[in-house]
Amino acid sequence: MDFVEARNLPGHVGIIMDGNGRWAQSRGQPRAAGHREGAAAVRRTVRLARRLGLRALTLYAFSEQNWSRPEEEVDALMQLLRDFLLGEREEILDNGIRLNAIGNLGRLPALVRAVLDPLRRDSENNGDMVLTLALSYGGREEIAYAARELAKAVAAGRIKLDDVTTDSLRSHMPSLSVGDPDLVIRTGGERRISNFLLYGLAYAELHFADVLWPDFSESDLFAAIGSYQRRERRFGLVGAAAAADAAAAAVSSPIESALAAVTGAITRIAI
Repeated sequence: MDFVEARNLPGHVGIIMDGNGRWAQSRGQPRAAGHREGAAAVRRTVRLARRLGLRALTLYAFSEQNWSRPEEEVDALMQLLRDFLLGEREEILDNGIRLNAIGNLGRLPALVRAVLDPLRRDSENNGDMVLTLALSYGGREEIAYAARELAKAVAAGRIKLDDVTTDSLRSHMPSLSVGDPDLVIRTGGERRISNFLLYGLAYAELHFADVLWPDFSESDLFAAIGSYQRRERRFGLVGAAAAADAAAAAVSSPIESALAAVTGAITRIAI
């Protein structure tokens, strides 16, 4: 049996939702059918993330490059996005979720903006979880935008060249307003990032799942989080975490060690 420790959850999880088209094609159905089933997987995943207590969930819903897909598929995706936002509006508001959106939102059609913008505004004071939809989004494009904003500030004399730092760059990246992703999951069996959260991925843990997105289940999310929890995150400092754990263990009493073990056991969530 797998377990997820309630006290060691990733704060920010990003998901590259891949496999809708292949799911449909394998069943002899149009790609739109795969996208509809993918929307159902989004609902399941958001509800589970909220139940687990994740701080932030970012879903790669539509990339800048996706605009090059056939027009009828893009139109179907935009209509599906609108339907999703309308259908989930009450659940988002009633469950303390703040809806966020990142990307070149100006490219979205009016039928989407008409429901997206009010829901973002109406949920802006919710604080239990941030659900971010990456729409018309690209990681390279976001970095280029941030660089342009800093270049404008330097040219205008508002900041000095030495003020262009990693922190000032990230301050212009909407995707990181909720912090760097701790865990990024990609479904569909591919092993690539596809221009998603490139700047924030510097020290993220990656999990690649073979399951196609429409079939992504609770157990798949738990498996990804469980994998994350079994890893040692060193952030470039070799053995730092291991050394800290060893030092803590050296000064703890046998009773304290036993209590810690019991506490860890009872704070795990079985799946």
